Amino acid sequence: MELYSDEIEFQHVSVLLWECIEGLNIKGNGVYVDGTLGGAGHSKEICKRLSHEGRLIGIDQDEQACQAAAKVLEPFGKKAVIVRSNFEHMSSIVHEQGYEGVDGILLDLGVSSYQLDTPERGFSYREDAPLDMRMDQGGDLTAKDVVNQYSSEELFRVIKEYGEEKYASSIVRTILKTREQHSIQSTKELVEIIEKSIPPKARYGKGHPAKRTFQAIRIECNRELDVLKNTLEDMIALLNPGGRLCVITFHSLEDRLVKQCFQREENPCTCPPGLPVCVCGKRSRGGRVNRKPILPSEEEREKNPRSKSAKLRIFEKNVE
Repeated sequence: MELYSDEIEFQHVSVLLWECIEGLNIKGNGVYVDGTLGGAGHSKEICKRLSHEGRLIGIDQDEQACQAAAKVLEPFGKKAVIVRSNFEHMSSIVHEQGYEGVDGILLDLGVSSYQLDTPERGFSYREDAPLDMRMDQGGDLTAKDVVNQYSSEELFRVIKEYGEEKYASSIVRTILKTREQHSIQSTKELVEIIEKSIPPKARYGKGHPAKRTFQAIRIECNRELDVLKNTLEDMIALLNPGGRLCVITFHSLEDRLVKQCFQREENPCTCPPGLPVCVCGKRSRGGRVNRKPILPSEEEREKNPRSKSAKLRIFEKNVE
């Protein structure tokens, strides 16, 4: 565990802030985890509602986020603990802090405004920068590695599956052709490759032509979908009776994983439909608080355009 206190500029507008605070149903003496701490916008509001007995455990793999969050949460003293790690280690982190379970967990998935607006991080297709895209800058795999070292089959899988890119095969062919001449070093080079690979009429439709490919490579570099898929059930298990898990997603792949997991946890029975009674023995661990995802208000979408694709789903653990 590392506790951070250095000041650093880290601007990020918290998406669906008040919807999350309401969704967590915060108890003053409860224990809460923000698994994607970022600039601590959500965590700050959680801490405001905690008594001296309440605790907030903030987790983020980005060192600069941890430093910035430490400054924001400093007024709350021992109420807040910051751990630099990936939320896939949440259970062990909570146990190391001396708790068997928690009363609420929040995940705000995707890339932060700070990461997008810091060109040298390589997340943005609108700025020229080295191909990086690591949320944890101590990680081994960069976007440059993916673009220059993956086979054609691997590249196609990443761009097609994670980016849902219609022109994935064409983009891969252009990447391979370019690689034969020189390695691809920058975001600008990659954007130019993508634009050349997409028919002119399709380049300027909905969104930037490089958006889906950049999303796909970022997901691959940070194992985003694998981590989410492998930890959602563990987080529900970590909740105390009546505890809630709030998850904000920003694209259909994430949202689908969360939706399917919540449905399974609510209705886990695998018995054939015709059986009069359940014999599989699987019991519901809770239920969805909102059947349909909560979306940002029109006012929030206008103030923060990056919130447009956000969806919030909430799961509540059964009171045993």
